[in-house]
Amino acid sequence: MKVAVIADIHSNLPALEAVLRDIGDVEICCLGDLVGYYPFPDEVVEEIRDRGIRCVMGNHDHAVVTGDVRGFNPYAARAVLWTRKRMRGKNVAYLASLPLSYRNSFYMVHGSPRRCLEEYVTMDYPDEVLESFFLLAERSILALAHTHVPYVRRLGSRLLFNPGSVGQPRDHDPRAGYAIIDVEKKHVEIRRVRYDVEAVVEAVTREGLPGVLGYRLRDGW
Repeated sequence: MKVAVIADIHSNLPALEAVLRDIGDVEICCLGDLVGYYPFPDEVVEEIRDRGIRCVMGNHDHAVVTGDVRGFNPYAARAVLWTRKRMRGKNVAYLASLPLSYRNSFYMVHGSPRRCLEEYVTMDYPDEVLESFFLLAERSILALAHTHVPYVRRLGSRLLFNPGSVGQPRDHDPRAGYAIIDVEKKHVEIRRVRYDVEAVVEAVTREGLPGVLGYRLRDGW
């Protein structure tokens, strides 16, 4: 069984559309952060909801629902508050309905099993910490996001992976990222897709969002 796993879209509609075209007719799951940073929140949420994509909540989704931007840098906070003013009520309600985690054939969460929204789990995390994550998740496959950096990590027969970011990659590759997992074989393929970055940069400027949010997309950081 193959599943496409996407994450950290951050209201970047051109990137999402490019990724969805590349995925084709494969089941899709989403690890959260549909919104934040970029100027297409309603369009992104409606695309995810209307396709029936199973999704968990990310920290930016939570911030848009609650208005709590404590711990956010000034650019991210400004984008969250802009998003709260602009989004349709039904789409905010959809974000509020998202679970913090989900178990199916693998475990999905934005941050980590112990801190669902906030923990940045990097490639070099200690084995003993990851061992505790597998115990909490009660699954042998974990799908995590939040860092915007893709990786695949194995502990014996167990598998942990991050699909990277659709809407704001931070590994110095500007292409949108996602993953395809073969659940039975426990094999993950990280894929990258080109999209119209300049269209997003122009939209950021047009909507009065911080310019750095657009410029960083050009270099994938």
